Amino acid sequence: MNFFERQDQARRQSKRLILLFVLAVVAIVIAVDFVALLAFGLLSEDASPAKLTAGVIASTLVTLGIIGVASVYRTSSLRAGGAAVALQMGGTPVPEDTHDFHYRRLRNVVEEIAIASGVPVPQIFVMEEETAINAFAAGYAPADAAVAVTRGALDKLNRDELQGVIAHEFSHVLNGDMRLNIRLMGVLFGILVLGIIGRQVLVHGRGGRSSKGEAPVLLVALGLLVVGYVGLFFGRLIKAGVSRQREFLADSSAVQFTRQTKGLAGALKKIGGLQEGSKLASGKTEEVAHMLFGDGVGYSRLFATHPPLLERIQALEPAFKPQAMVDLTARWQMKPPSGLDEDAALGLDSRQPPPLPGDRAELSVTPPSVVAQVGAPQADDYARAGALVSAIPETLQRSARERDEAVPLLYGLLLAPPGKVRDRQQHDLAARQDERQFRQALDYADRIADLPRILCLPLAAMAMPALRKRPRAELEKFMDGCYALTHADGKVSLFEYCLGRLLRVQVHDALDPAGNWVAGNKRLADCAPQAISLMAILAQAGHDDGAGAMRAYLAGMNLLFPRADAPYQPPKDALKTLDELWPVLDRVEPRGKELLVEGLVAAVSHDGRICVAEAELLRVVCASLHCPLPPMLERAA
Repeated sequence: MNFFERQDQARRQSKRLILLFVLAVVAIVIAVDFVALLAFGLLSEDASPAKLTAGVIASTLVTLGIIGVASVYRTSSLRAGGAAVALQMGGTPVPEDTHDFHYRRLRNVVEEIAIASGVPVPQIFVMEEETAINAFAAGYAPADAAVAVTRGALDKLNRDELQGVIAHEFSHVLNGDMRLNIRLMGVLFGILVLGIIGRQVLVHGRGGRSSKGEAPVLLVALGLLVVGYVGLFFGRLIKAGVSRQREFLADSSAVQFTRQTKGLAGALKKIGGLQEGSKLASGKTEEVAHMLFGDGVGYSRLFATHPPLLERIQALEPAFKPQAMVDLTARWQMKPPSGLDEDAALGLDSRQPPPLPGDRAELSVTPPSVVAQVGAPQADDYARAGALVSAIPETLQRSARERDEAVPLLYGLLLAPPGKVRDRQQHDLAARQDERQFRQALDYADRIADLPRILCLPLAAMAMPALRKRPRAELEKFMDGCYALTHADGKVSLFEYCLGRLLRVQVHDALDPAGNWVAGNKRLADCAPQAISLMAILAQAGHDDGAGAMRAYLAGMNLLFPRADAPYQPPKDALKTLDELWPVLDRVEPRGKELLVEGLVAAVSHDGRICVAEAELLRVVCASLHCPLPPMLERAA
């Protein structure tokens, strides 16, 4: 199952969630109607049909209103994205410039996996009060994602095991599970709120003067409390139905990330063998249970949001026996594991990253091989991500992680080499930024001038957490500045234009994560003019001669729209055309995007090979369409 199939499955799961929610609401409404009619004596033989009908209508409308308002309220409270969920769970943000060794190791692992995935580095949190081993990812889109781990995970897991857990959580980011999980939090709160209301009425209604008029109200409150347990029952069933299979998929995706089962299986073994396990102490665990790496509540098998622990381990290591877990438990009772000590013993911090290809290197790719890589990094991608981070000068890494340096650094990535375009860019930037940021951007542009292109996207990804900390007004000004730099007299390179647009999209998504990115539902055939224009622009950008560009265009069209009568006609104003086509193509449904990416790869690689510059351009284009590609498009042998 590839990225596009997983995205499509997530869309179907969303529809299933809506159906289950509707069925749960219907059951709850019927139960509340019965309780209300019984409490107010409308089920007696003396009650007229008109009163009975009016009672049912009133009770139904009030119940639906409460459920609807509660669901909307809870969903709205989560509009800030993943960070809001992490903070509500008691998460402590991990500073970008941290010197704490545990935090630094966690940040390194998260940054490397983010770069390997082709997505912005998420916000990172640690639940300091939780000694169990657990983690979760939350957010509406990769641009606003947050990853949180417990203190127990930091202390007890070695680097490979921590990598396996984070890879599992990143698979939720890439598979489209995060948006589904946050929606689940919102709708389930709606069907649980009636029980909360009933409990509060009973608590505050005690001790008051008894009267005949209070009895029905207290009876209704008691009924609502019972109905609340019905809602809890349905809520747990919905969470189990939606979450359990996604967890198996996340485990398999995490193994694909790392191409080794030892790390992930080791983390699961420690959950099973240590007394703390994965159960969290927070009273808010019930609400996020379906998002966690391990069972944080202790559900029975009927309501389990995760497959049984032994089944998860045996799916990774078929030879693992139950007795082995007993032996591990006995060993760890004598000497609890320490992740840092295991790192030192295994030499996990001394591994050398592989060399990176030069700017003139050529890569051998095919459309199916690239499509298989979308949203699916593997072990060689992870290792190359570590090499990419190591290749970025330390001064630039520090700047990317600093709140006040991220904006001028990113502007520096978008500034053209000295010349007429740079002069125009400087004029536009000076009109939008203060003198200090303007001078910093020019300084960074000169320092980045010799930076290999393959390092530009990783550097931009590393700057996203610091960039998100800027005030909204400054972020909006930043997006305006990116637009100005990438449209300076229309002669900016296509890579620089696409990089600027990608930065704007990611910031835009982060400002309003709940509303700015939605899963696509348009057919590719309905967006054919935009897809054909993008194909022509990409073919033209990769060739200096018209004949070569035409051959590349025809190669892509033969795969994308083989029967279309669409001659090669690149638009005169490519940048304006791109501005118009992005929003349309980003709304294409997953299977249509899969075909579009295949066609674009066929155009770029019509001779079977592409250079690093073309590969990076393709990565930026795909990322703009929310189809992230790993750092290298050629798998290691």
